[in-house]
Amino acid sequence: MPNKKEKKKMGPIILGILAAIIIILVIVVSNIGNTNVKAMNDTVDTVVANLKENFTVTPVDVGDYKKMKIYGIMNFDVEQYDIEGIGNLSIMRMNALGLMQMSTVVITPQDKNLPLLSADYMYILKNRKAYLEFYDVVAEKDEAYNTLLTALTEAKNKYNHLEDIQSSEAWYADLLTVTTYKAGQPENDNDIKNLLIDSLDVYMKHAKELPLLTAEEKAEKLDITVKYTDGLIEKGGISTDVFKKELGPEETKNFFDNIFFGTAK
Repeated sequence: MPNKKEKKKMGPIILGILAAIIIILVIVVSNIGNTNVKAMNDTVDTVVANLKENFTVTPVDVGDYKKMKIYGIMNFDVEQYDIEGIGNLSIMRMNALGLMQMSTVVITPQDKNLPLLSADYMYILKNRKAYLEFYDVVAEKDEAYNTLLTALTEAKNKYNHLEDIQSSEAWYADLLTVTTYKAGQPENDNDIKNLLIDSLDVYMKHAKELPLLTAEEKAEKLDITVKYTDGLIEKGGISTDVFKKELGPEETKNFFDNIFFGTAK
């Protein structure tokens, strides 16, 4: 066994080794985090760029919601846009100490008979999760609407090779229509990105061909949408519960109505 003198010599060596390991881990995590942020921003920026090529997209001032901090470590950057002839676009990008990144893209249609689009992309070190959902916030599923759903299904089926994720049952399951939940690694980033981009391309193509809703039809569609968004506050949802716990129900509803879904506009 080492004597006291040898133990004193070993102490700084052990501390030095531990410090080196910590530094290496920090560098590795930082590099992975930077890669994830780049992949996240590439997907979101492509969404916005493609929308701007096809529609008039106007930024909306989100005020104090521009920067949000949840649980002290989850830093959210929030953007809002008006898509002329469609409705509200909201985007959130989150980075938690470089260990986890998440982006959320939500299109809440108000002017045409379109489903609500919600996309959540999570990056946890080298693991990716993509949740792409379309919600039936419509009064009538006419032929044009059903044709859109068929095209959206065909678009997402091109990515059946990606690993499936099981989703938990939710109270709003009856509103969900075309959905896909996928997982991947960094080498799948391009496919995971295009899962959303291809679906959005289909969405935009059909949106251009649909007529504008009448004032009465818009009011009916808004009522259906608000029942869903208010339901998230009242009945809960995975992301909603995080905001409710930090901001409280009233402030969360204000954020949802004015920014995230834009139903108060």
